[in-house]
Amino acid sequence: MQQARSQLRRILWAHRATDLNATMQQLLHKHCPASAWSQKLLKLTKLLLLCVLGIFLLNYYQTELQGQRCALELPRPLRYALRPPERCDFCANINSVPRLSNLSPATFEAKYAYSGAPVIVSDAMQNWTATTLFNYWYFRDVYRKAKRKQRIRDCQFLPYKTGFQDIYEALDMPRSRVELEANEAPWYFGWSNCHAETAEEFRRHYGRPYFLPERSENNAVDWFFIGTAGLGAQMHIDNVRLPSWQAQLAGSKRWLLVPPPECYFQCKRFEVVVQQGDIIVLDTNRWYHQTFVQPGTISLTIGAEYD
Repeated sequence: MQQARSQLRRILWAHRATDLNATMQQLLHKHCPASAWSQKLLKLTKLLLLCVLGIFLLNYYQTELQGQRCALELPRPLRYALRPPERCDFCANINSVPRLSNLSPATFEAKYAYSGAPVIVSDAMQNWTATTLFNYWYFRDVYRKAKRKQRIRDCQFLPYKTGFQDIYEALDMPRSRVELEANEAPWYFGWSNCHAETAEEFRRHYGRPYFLPERSENNAVDWFFIGTAGLGAQMHIDNVRLPSWQAQLAGSKRWLLVPPPECYFQCKRFEVVVQQGDIIVLDTNRWYHQTFVQPGTISLTIGAEYD
């Protein structure tokens, strides 16, 4: 700092006849000594950094933490960057996503359950009453009843791009928006069913998919996703413990499945449409995936992890 100050003095002395010299001399000696100038510059820099940090944290809350149970997580780009690399043998020999029926538990376990290979099973919901009972209004009534008894605060909620704060706000839309009438915005959200009373009510209407290995069990928490055409889940990879299944109770969704970056040159990407009545089985910890609700009926899916 002292050396820089001396150089500035020499420059000002060489141009002492100019107005610039007089102005700078005044600033240097009278109004803003070097130490004061440094302190002001440091304060300004700190203020700027705090503003940038505040903007980042606000954006991070709105896009990552809104509706989440965790108080703090790594931003998604960092989670992806620090993800351990995958061995590409889980996808290297996959050329298509098969659509099967009458799939025995033994065959499913040997070929699909834990290999990472995706598969669609088309006949696993034949005895589920959820396919005719579950819809937006059914969930609204169930959660309104539960809210009167005990507000559900500990279940994870995914607002995606809707801006909803929780499941109660999401289930309080006017009929015009639910049915996506003219000039209404599309919507899509998801939530985990971790409340014992509602879980018991819902599970009376669906069961464990018949093709799961006999020794496997579903995770205790189920997931629901519902929404209109035009929205879906953005491209992402999950951070869960186990592979999972997702049953298409109503409507249809297009899935884009992409291998992790380290496997781009060894594995293919796939695009499949999961129709009403289909169950897609996928290791979402390995496959990057994005969903698009197809035009027509509101899409409703339920899913769970299995061990």
